[in-house]
Amino acid sequence: MLVAPLVLGGMSAGADTEMASRLASVLGEERSAVSVVSDARMAQLTSLPPARERGIPTAPVVIYDNDFLDGLPAASGDAQWQCLAEALYFEARGESVQGQFAVGEVILNRVASAAYPQSLCGVVKQGTGRKYACQFSYNCDGTPNVINEPQAWDRAGKIAALLLDGTPSDLTSGATHFHTNAVNPSWSRSFMRTTTIGAHLFYREPVRTAAN
Repeated sequence: MLVAPLVLGGMSAGADTEMASRLASVLGEERSAVSVVSDARMAQLTSLPPARERGIPTAPVVIYDNDFLDGLPAASGDAQWQCLAEALYFEARGESVQGQFAVGEVILNRVASAAYPQSLCGVVKQGTGRKYACQFSYNCDGTPNVINEPQAWDRAGKIAALLLDGTPSDLTSGATHFHTNAVNPSWSRSFMRTTTIGAHLFYREPVRTAAN
């Protein structure tokens, strides 16, 4: 039951008494409501496991800063988690926490689109081995993919885990593409820019309609 906040400072004695009476009435109603629940049902309700354990999806609460990430336990996962974490590390570790989440959103948005591979590893590695065809430049820039910044890798892994756990994807408005402000790819002139976060500009592909 939601109760309007009570502000008592500066009120008269009569107003205090009236407010106290209203509060007592609300609490009385709550006790009455609880009293009609059987002991067995109350025991059942209070013994329920957390929502996640009951199969009810729950989105993790996220604060976009390094202190928040550093306070979380180390993350690990399967091959799909590994692919996402590596993409965040190599593509966005120099960005803010929010910027890294945004890059992760782009990858997840691609997985959700029928126009791209239907797995994280498929999206991240699309085009690898074909000249100028890599969708993520770190796979084709000729530089060995060596993780040599442990703290940045730890944070990328945690961000990947939070994204896979269902963090709301509301930073990029459905973007499927991004680029740094140091380049100007030709496709950016026909795509809809959705937002700019740090050094990255994010875009959504135009809606394709069937030809008549």
